[in-house]
Amino acid sequence: MRDYPHDVAKTPQSWASSEGTRRSMQANRGRDTSPELAIRRRAHAVGLRYRVCVRPLPGLRRTADLVFTRAKVAVFVDGCFWHGCEQHHTVAKTNAEFWAKKVQANRGRDLQTDAALTAAGWTVVRIWEHEDPDHAVDRIRAAVTDARISASRTAGA
Repeated sequence: MRDYPHDVAKTPQSWASSEGTRRSMQANRGRDTSPELAIRRRAHAVGLRYRVCVRPLPGLRRTADLVFTRAKVAVFVDGCFWHGCEQHHTVAKTNAEFWAKKVQANRGRDLQTDAALTAAGWTVVRIWEHEDPDHAVDRIRAAVTDARISASRTAGA
């Protein structure tokens, strides 16, 4: 092991309970995860065109996984562990208090994000990583279609 100042062994209260945990967590991707890629492939196959990993609002430091700019639809694909899925979230065996706070903060941030986007006229679609990609794309397509219909009614009024 190299001797760097950021090594887990030198950090008194690391989130990682072991070197193996640290390596595993560092390997987790922030974007282009398997569930995201599956949803993007299917969305593209049904004719939906979108932008990837975009901040929907200029002042909001949040990145949506798929963004339909004209329709103002932002899609987030949430991991069950990281966002506290009611069905599949598991309590960490080590550093349980740290991870509980982390997941709770993520949930709170998700609510703030949804509120900010909704207030700005956006539709937010949240998809759990365990959801069937075809069903998820049906939800996305419905949201985009509804948003486009609403926008055309507003423009015509």
